[in-house]
Amino acid sequence: MDSEPRTDPARHHDAGGWLARFAGRMLVVCPRCEGRALVIPRPDLCAPEHLASPFHARRLACGGCGAVADWNPGGRARLVGTVLGGSEDPYFRRPLWLQTRCAGHILWACNEDHVDELSAYVGARLRERGGVRPTMAMFARLPVWMKRSDRRTEVLAGLDTLRELAKRTAPADRSDAAYGRGDRSRAHRRLYVRGGPHD
Repeated sequence: MDSEPRTDPARHHDAGGWLARFAGRMLVVCPRCEGRALVIPRPDLCAPEHLASPFHARRLACGGCGAVADWNPGGRARLVGTVLGGSEDPYFRRPLWLQTRCAGHILWACNEDHVDELSAYVGARLRERGGVRPTMAMFARLPVWMKRSDRRTEVLAGLDTLRELAKRTAPADRSDAAYGRGDRSRAHRRLYVRGGPHD
């Protein structure tokens, strides 16, 4: 994790980590059986130190029905990155498995570590900002309704629901909120060109 170790649960220090650090393992709804599937980097195509990079190939795999799909970032001359955020994974555009209704909104997370980080932030009475670029940090970009102190109990209860959902895998365990809404950024693909400028 990018945040400093916390000994006081009432205090949270934001070291400026980005949402992308949770992209290495995303829980999604399987396109075939609608149970829980994983979106993970393809270890055969990227080095371990780059597993969270949005530019590396991903694989969707379902342990329930055996569905497998691959996403590739582009050809040799270009790199296609993704835009993280919203209730769909940016690679296969599948609804995230960890979603629930909360305070009139949809609360979502990529995986269990994401839920734990959100819980530590929301539950803290004192929140400190840090990092070089705090406006790009995950916590700085959270919606206002999640940060409000009068919503703390409700949001923490929602995060507990997500924590329980993470333990479940069957299609019948799918949350009634885990459906595609198209609420993620519309800039689905970003194109980057390797090498220097073109002539």
